[in-house]
Amino acid sequence: MIKISPSILSADLLKIEKVVKSLDESGADYIHIDIMDGHYVPNITFGPNIVNSLSKITSKILDVHLMIKPVKPYIKEFINSGSNIISFHPEADSNCEEIINIINQAGIKAGIAIHPDVNIMDFEYLYSKVHQIIVMTVVPGFGGQQFMNSQVKKIKDLYDLRKNKNYTYNISVDGGINDETAKICIDNGVDILAVGSYIFSEGEQQYKKLIKSLR
Repeated sequence: MIKISPSILSADLLKIEKVVKSLDESGADYIHIDIMDGHYVPNITFGPNIVNSLSKITSKILDVHLMIKPVKPYIKEFINSGSNIISFHPEADSNCEEIINIINQAGIKAGIAIHPDVNIMDFEYLYSKVHQIIVMTVVPGFGGQQFMNSQVKKIKDLYDLRKNKNYTYNISVDGGINDETAKICIDNGVDILAVGSYIFSEGEQQYKKLIKSLR
């Protein structure tokens, strides 16, 4: 079954506890938390404190996506904050293998995220060590962007690579996901949909319907 990971970047933060509890009840599998630092991307969002706060109000998997540069100096804070999965952009730090080892040794699942400008084969040496690979179908930095069809081939290539080399990573997709683009991604082998604006477009009473439409 396809897993749904709503991104709280698109949620009303004044009602975040109510929103997260509604997502829990509406069939969400993960809660996707976009961490941006104003260096790797031209936007600033959350820090470890939001992860820590959410860990107290939900038992869902906290799917933390670090869009920060560098990564290593902050990794232990995100481990200690209650993250369940921590994904980062490997081109943002020269210590990728060490970061993955630190995450894995803490009993947390490590992931990497693939920027639209990045070739998936540049980081194949990490694929046996990670639990998740996020394919970015927008340029990271802001919610509500248009889905980039040019990135779909990366999903299919990662799916084929996993099968051919017996890798065990899950394939996630993040950016511009709605009921139409979700189908394209699922048809190409995706396991997890990180979804922002689409889920939050019609109010809390519609979460269940919209999550179901994605599957």
